[in-house]
Amino acid sequence: MDFAAARKVMVDSQVRVNDVTDRDLQAALLSVPRERFLPAERAFAAYAEIEPEIAAGRRLMLARDLSKLLMALEPLPGETALAIAGPYAAAVLARMSLKVTAQEADPAVLEVVAPALAEAGVEGVVAPFAEPVGGGYDVIVSEAAVPVRPEAWLAALRIGGRLAVVERAGPAGKAVLYVKGASGLSRRELFDAAPPVLAELAPAPAFAL
Repeated sequence: MDFAAARKVMVDSQVRVNDVTDRDLQAALLSVPRERFLPAERAFAAYAEIEPEIAAGRRLMLARDLSKLLMALEPLPGETALAIAGPYAAAVLARMSLKVTAQEADPAVLEVVAPALAEAGVEGVVAPFAEPVGGGYDVIVSEAAVPVRPEAWLAALRIGGRLAVVERAGPAGKAVLYVKGASGLSRRELFDAAPPVLAELAPAPAFAL
């Protein structure tokens, strides 16, 4: 399979046509080998308009949705970024000259994506999704959805930092952008999306008499 040709088709048919106009982002998407973030036997699915499985139920986000999330973040060279459940996003941001950490909760997922992350110059770490590693980030992004507002992720942003994520409490979800200001958070809804939800972040059930 000609992955370079498939990559160009993906950018032309899934990214550019969805109003993703950032040239640097387009160039990064054209150069990062998305197939390297899947097991070899599923690499053929990397550029289809689906959410292919990495391992243990974790999936890559649709290229269309991820590119729109990343453009909304307006990442800048030299900024620090944390990609939570987002290894492919991490590599794309690294190609855009950000300093990126990729956080996974399941070692099985990191085992699949670690070689590609290393090639991209991204540090991969294993830690619970509810506990972001480090802090003071300019940018945080996730390829998975969250069931509730991720307060711990927002706390890991510096003043002026941005978080792009899909919030999904039912069959449909909404991609949102948070910006952390000195006096609080702003929230802007971006587009509809429905990637798989990170079950680890679901609130504990409450019982009432």
